[in-house]
Amino acid sequence: MEALIKYELVINEALKSALMYDTPEEQIIEFISFFGRHIGCDRFYIFEDNTKDHVTNNTYEWCAEGVSKEIQNLQCVDMDIISWWYETFDKGENIIIQDIESIKEVHPYTYHTLSKQNVKSLVVCPIRYKEEIHAFFGVDNPPVHEILGLVTFLDMIATMVVSFLKIRNAQIKTKREAKMSGYTALAQIYMSMHYVNVQTNQFHIVKIKDEILKFLGRDALNSKEYDIEDDFMLHIQRIHQRFCNPDYLVYALDFIDLNTLEERMKNHHSIDHVFYGKISGWCRSRFIPVDFDENGHLLHVLYCMENIDEQKKREDKLLYMAQTDTMTGICNRGTGEKMIERVLKNKVSGMMCLVDCDKFKSINDTYGHMVGDEVIIAIANTLQKSCRGKDVVMRLGGDEFAMFIPGVTQQKCAKTFFKRLFENVKKIQIDALEGKEIIISLGACIYDGHEDLSFDDLYYRADSAMYESKKKVGYSATIYRK
Repeated sequence: MEALIKYELVINEALKSALMYDTPEEQIIEFISFFGRHIGCDRFYIFEDNTKDHVTNNTYEWCAEGVSKEIQNLQCVDMDIISWWYETFDKGENIIIQDIESIKEVHPYTYHTLSKQNVKSLVVCPIRYKEEIHAFFGVDNPPVHEILGLVTFLDMIATMVVSFLKIRNAQIKTKREAKMSGYTALAQIYMSMHYVNVQTNQFHIVKIKDEILKFLGRDALNSKEYDIEDDFMLHIQRIHQRFCNPDYLVYALDFIDLNTLEERMKNHHSIDHVFYGKISGWCRSRFIPVDFDENGHLLHVLYCMENIDEQKKREDKLLYMAQTDTMTGICNRGTGEKMIERVLKNKVSGMMCLVDCDKFKSINDTYGHMVGDEVIIAIANTLQKSCRGKDVVMRLGGDEFAMFIPGVTQQKCAKTFFKRLFENVKKIQIDALEGKEIIISLGACIYDGHEDLSFDDLYYRADSAMYESKKKVGYSATIYRK
């Protein structure tokens, strides 16, 4: 009875001391520290089990002065090492080892693990609460004469330890749900949002749309809202493999690689990647940093996917309008010049041609500007049809056009091209012209791929050749000679 009263007094004092602190973490640490100091043991600790991975983790530890801390060495301990402890716990019993040498032959793995920590004796009690808490706590090297009484004492405080852990878990859950709830508002513009621990690969699903779930073979989220799930990369890989167009898959999978994410995100507020989805068209993936650990390494990120199909179509339309001659649909002068400058920079040999319509002013004056526009469009279409996909065809302005044809460096090939082009132009039929033939003149220059020339240099040479062609009547083409 006297011992029982003594234990109750110690428990009351420990509880008062713990409640002087604000957070559950601090309260638990003070609670076990108080007992450690009053019991006179080497260590007082709590281990929490991860039954899914079949490991147990030392989450809290108090050590007497001069005793080495072991908490860093006792993470992800294989539960099989102490499997007989769990069998004992399942019987409603505690572990009492008065002399570690007594288990050396029967439980060699346990003996080896404990002896490395300089454990001579110990008392350990289970902590169980529904499916929420699966753990144990205990003391190393307590006073020998108090070991049996200590079992009663630990049984008395087990409920309090459970209470502290429950409060801690509830607070963690509340904070997590509050944080996730905040992200939910941000997630409205996205198809999906995940809160990811870059260092552990664990994640929460903040939001995921039904069409993505369908590709995962799930009608609805199986897990509770904001629950932690494992293996983000595998989860997102499954989504992309079913959701992403195959032509974009390799690049999409490279983007989600957490192993390279920190390096890629250096000095960036976010990084993104555009891919084409099978059912949603153009999509954008984005990583947004949330926080960093105490060493400055990336810890949590948001991974978001949004549908940008309409935006992409608008952007493509604006880009097309910026790069294209609005009347003819071929490249405008600015875009064409840039393309040819790039070809020249890469030393790609070929032929530059200038083309214009003979007596175009008279067509405008006689038949009107609408017919003149029809002529320009017809010439542009014919030039495009006469060239290959890799050739550059552009309208310089008015009735003047330019082309760059890579690979054509011999006069024989050039003349074959001129002949085909002229034959195609002769086939143009515009009813308003009443049978009047459209005639073009052409000036060309050949670039050998060695000289350092600009677009203006080629233009000058081709224009000089054009001047000679204009002196002739009918279809004519001249190649510039130095």
